[in-house]
Amino acid sequence: MDVQKNSLEKIRIEKREYKGKEFIDLRTYYLDGEEWKPTKKGVTFKPSMLADITKALEGLKEKE
Repeated sequence: MDVQKNSLEKIRIEKREYKGKEFIDLRTYYLDGEEWKPTKKGVTFKPSMLADITKALEGLKEKE
């Protein structure tokens, strides 16, 4: 899933596997010509943390 940040950047949310373990990766990508490339800006976490992270994000939404 991608969330457009601006015309040259987007945030990509993916489930990935590394060394046989699953992770969720939220990473900023930038447009390089016609190709989207990842940056070092991002966060990777275990899928077991997803509920807590979602709850924290929803909490921020409620404070608006």
